[in-house]
Amino acid sequence: MVTGLAVVPASAQEGDLPVPYGALATLAAQASPVPADPPGSNDYDCEPGAEHPDPVVLVHGLGANKSVNWQTMSPLLANEGYCVFALTYGTALPGESVGGLLPMEQSAEELDAFVDGVLDATGAEQVDLVGHSEGTLMPQYWLQFLGGDTVTDDYVAVTPLYDGTLADPLPVDALVDALGVRDVAGAPVAAACGSCPQFISGSDYLDRMAEAGTRVEGVDYTTIMTRYDQLVIPYTSGELEGATNIVVQDGCEIDLSDHLSIIFSERTGQLVLNALDPANAQDVPCRPVLPLLGNEIL
Repeated sequence: MVTGLAVVPASAQEGDLPVPYGALATLAAQASPVPADPPGSNDYDCEPGAEHPDPVVLVHGLGANKSVNWQTMSPLLANEGYCVFALTYGTALPGESVGGLLPMEQSAEELDAFVDGVLDATGAEQVDLVGHSEGTLMPQYWLQFLGGDTVTDDYVAVTPLYDGTLADPLPVDALVDALGVRDVAGAPVAAACGSCPQFISGSDYLDRMAEAGTRVEGVDYTTIMTRYDQLVIPYTSGELEGATNIVVQDGCEIDLSDHLSIIFSERTGQLVLNALDPANAQDVPCRPVLPLLGNEIL
């Protein structure tokens, strides 16, 4: 049933957090000048139970923050009994609400410190990662070069781009122009968006990742992609050998999720839950999803 901004499943228990499956909650979070913790997250008194011993760390995408990106996944996971944690990383200025702008190597250091804090607070030995967009690519540096693989169990990557994206369709130039920082040669200035050039297929960042072996041994990867991804081109850049690779339209052609709406759709939510707890996997719903809007208003 629909209750305001949220879709509450019939199986929901009394006291569960509302789970919005659409853009309205995300837009409301975007309007806040300071990114708040998404619902159900960052409770440092949370004690992981035997069913879900690994805390889940949510890693947002470029230009987003912990609040904007995780209005759906955070309460969904919390309702299922996970200890959920979300960070905002890669901001250019203290207190800034736009994340993911720093070079990914620097952001990976922030992720490393954040995970250390989660493990210390919860007493857990490992975490699970759920990332979206840059949140699938930046943590690769942490896993490959900063020892993150030793404390990571499952990694669910939504709209990943392990092979990068083509330069022309990606609006990196428009983003850099909007930030107003180009050098005299017209190249993006790293101080404005140090991560932007790293997304492009063939970048030094991606080459180094590939040379080291993109899939990190000991980590269970699930990738969730959409054929209608307007930023990851081709969307198959998210395929990873040795991972469980999922395209949301396979078996559900009415799902028109794009790069944004995929992260707050009900179908993606169940796919994430199944990836984190395959022993208790449930049927994945197939309902209409609109680009940008999701399936909240349908």
